[in-house]
Amino acid sequence: MASQRLLARVVLAALLLVTAVGGIVVGGPPALAAVSSMANEKPRTIPALREWTGGTGSYSFSSASRIVRDTPALASTSQTFVEDLKSLTGNNITQVAGTAADLRAGDILLSLGSTDTALGAEGYALSITDRITVSARDDRGAFYGTRTILQLLKQGTAIPQGTARDWALKPERGLMVDNGRKYFTPQWLRDHVKELAYLKLNYFHLHLSDNKGFRIESTKHPEYVSAQHLTKQEVTDLIALAAKYKITVVPELDAPGHMDPILAAHPELKLVSNTGAVNHGFIDLSKDAAYTLIKDIYDEYLPLFPGPYFHIGADEYVTDYNAYPQLQTYARAKYGATANAKDAYLGFVNWANGIVRASGKTTRAWNDGLFGGSAITVNPNIIVEFWYNYGLSPQKHLDNGHLISNESWTPTYYVLYSTGPGGPSSQWGYDTWNPDLFQGSQTIDAASRSKNLGSKLHIWCDYPEVATEARIAADIRDGLRMIAQQTWGSPKLVATWSSFTSVIAAIGRNPAWPSTAQPGNLAFGKPVTVSSTETPSFPGSQAVDGDYATRWSSGYTDGERITVDLGSTKPISRVKLTWEAAYGRGYRVETSNDGTTWTAIHTTTAGDGGVDDLTGLSGSGRYVRMQGTQRATTYGYSLHEFEVYSPSPVDSGATYQLTTSGKAIDVPGSATATGTQLIVWAPHTGNNQRFVTTANGDGTYTLKNVHSGLCVDVNGGSATAGAAIIQWTCTGGANQRWSLVAAAAGGYALVSQASGLAITAATATDGAKLTQQPNTGATLQRWTFTKV
Repeated sequence: MASQRLLARVVLAALLLVTAVGGIVVGGPPALAAVSSMANEKPRTIPALREWTGGTGSYSFSSASRIVRDTPALASTSQTFVEDLKSLTGNNITQVAGTAADLRAGDILLSLGSTDTALGAEGYALSITDRITVSARDDRGAFYGTRTILQLLKQGTAIPQGTARDWALKPERGLMVDNGRKYFTPQWLRDHVKELAYLKLNYFHLHLSDNKGFRIESTKHPEYVSAQHLTKQEVTDLIALAAKYKITVVPELDAPGHMDPILAAHPELKLVSNTGAVNHGFIDLSKDAAYTLIKDIYDEYLPLFPGPYFHIGADEYVTDYNAYPQLQTYARAKYGATANAKDAYLGFVNWANGIVRASGKTTRAWNDGLFGGSAITVNPNIIVEFWYNYGLSPQKHLDNGHLISNESWTPTYYVLYSTGPGGPSSQWGYDTWNPDLFQGSQTIDAASRSKNLGSKLHIWCDYPEVATEARIAADIRDGLRMIAQQTWGSPKLVATWSSFTSVIAAIGRNPAWPSTAQPGNLAFGKPVTVSSTETPSFPGSQAVDGDYATRWSSGYTDGERITVDLGSTKPISRVKLTWEAAYGRGYRVETSNDGTTWTAIHTTTAGDGGVDDLTGLSGSGRYVRMQGTQRATTYGYSLHEFEVYSPSPVDSGATYQLTTSGKAIDVPGSATATGTQLIVWAPHTGNNQRFVTTANGDGTYTLKNVHSGLCVDVNGGSATAGAAIIQWTCTGGANQRWSLVAAAAGGYALVSQASGLAITAATATDGAKLTQQPNTGATLQRWTFTKV
């Protein structure tokens, strides 16, 4: 959404709280001890179990446990469960076909054929004794039963015995990503498929076009596709992964507004006012060519997405229709003498709906423009996504025959504002809101609530540069858990958000969630000592765990500190402090070789929170600490991450030749074409082997070839091992940013910020191609920089 939506949003700071708990060790001591006679309390899950009857004692999971399925229809769910258990435990868990009679202690049975109609398609029942049975009526219900078990095993190998019945309140629960304004890598999207499924969220809305980008490959109209975009194969792969995790992927291609990239390539279709003002994002609906172009878009992408829905956007088009008399002329010629200019827009919505329905899908559209015609009403088979309390009320849309979903900006919006990220308002969302409470405190009657499909968390990237993918993932973590609880609609395990944060900490991330540790960060995973902790949920170790969603929080005094032991004396040129809302107004960064005598390498009395990326430091030491001197709030000091870096081996702006095993990175044939895959070749003095290294300010570098003027890039922004290393027009994107990571055997790995993979030569022979591969420290990944 653009200006109107941006003005409408309320900036509410995201509450970034608590941590993911680490993986379990199979066979280790159980986290939950058996209770002698008292019934077991309802275990911690997100969302909470709808019904629970506690038993006594506990089930114990081990490497000998088996997954038993009673029908071939559960083969995919069983396999996915085994893969996730491998991510959690490191063990290959056996899966077999069988029935309850084949179970032994420690086994988990997945079973279909439940006669409990209240469970519906997504519900399941659990019976937990010395073995576990998941009973469901549908594969989806059995799958959600496995998500509950994963969450319980994340907390320890012992699970309290008892029985449960569980099902969802709302059929749609999910996440929307504004991939139009900000490019999100395929890997980020794949990571969030598994994260959504872990929370029993089932809907992934990809907003693929907006005023800053068109982010999906087009073979019909490549002229308007942004340089950073998803290929059709990447989308197909994402859809397949989502289907495996019971998630529906819904595309949105926004029209007739927010079409800036498309209209930049087709300026003749821009809407022009009666004063001659050109609107660069509105297509002129009075022109037949506008419909031809939009139909081309729909015809290309409707077959790509196999799901039941297609979102046409239809938001924030014209507000002053009097300024565009051509729309009224068109509407009256098309729809009759009673038509007004708004009918041109409403007629478009119905026209688009006809194309979507002809493909066997259902149309979805934002609510803000769906009213105000005099000759046209919107077809009631369009699902209305209600985000803005303008025009018709939610109840009126329902009365008109529509299904609706609640996309209220409070509390579901996370927005990249010019001043930084804001939202979602997770505390209010958990404590007060429910998915039948719409924007502007509007409600719907009880009889209509079954026609409200649910809600989602929304990522809007109005100013895409203010946050990285990693920051966004950290900021939305807790909001997703609020959405999961409220849309599942089960009785809350705890009454307040402040108590819910401890549940979030216990459940953590899904077992396959990647570490966000930054390449070259000397503090990652190192031993930490702290002067105090606010609560056990916020230990010092969380400031060096590579996860920007977790944090250390101190006691409420000025002189608190956190110290990292690097293991040996290191030169230090950069320290990065990522603060939570409780930050240091005054603090020192100090180093020490013995942990006793300290030297300050940075001092401030004017800290302003956010991220303090302290570069140009000069010091060394085995120990590094943040020594607080003045708190900025009544709370203590709270750090999401405490990062430490050694000096870079290269000078920003200097030119280097990069070599490994006697070969240099080379642009073959001195090519100047974008997309040329880079190779290695015997070193020489040609400019096709010379690269200007430029620091990006975030610890990464871009590498621009002197001859071609193009930058070293990962083909298509891929996050997949084996993707080609190419040269491409310099964009500054994450797939052109490289971290220099010192290798134990000498040299430096060039690690992509986007994928976390390292530039690797296939062989040490002339012409060997460069690809990205996992960084193992192998010889053909270790590069020497020689200034030329």
